[in-house]
Amino acid sequence: MAKEGIHPNYRDVAFVDLSNGFQFVTRSTVTTKDTIKLDDGRELPLVKLETSSESHPFYTGTQKSIDSLGGRVEKFRNKFAKLTPTKK
Repeated sequence: MAKEGIHPNYRDVAFVDLSNGFQFVTRSTVTTKDTIKLDDGRELPLVKLETSSESHPFYTGTQKSIDSLGGRVEKFRNKFAKLTPTKK
């Protein structure tokens, strides 16, 4: 038997990626003042995300490789190589 008042409110929550409109519903204890009415008629708490797996470059495959940054890494290493302490 569960004790009253000690467990967070675990319920369905809608998450929306603001960068592309992608939305998904999952169960969460997150608190939010916003709500959204879904196509199926349910009104759920709403959490707005700046990015999700649908828009993050790591998941979409549009990330830039460090090697393709025009030699910036090599330029940095050359500039600060003389500041690196030598091992004795």
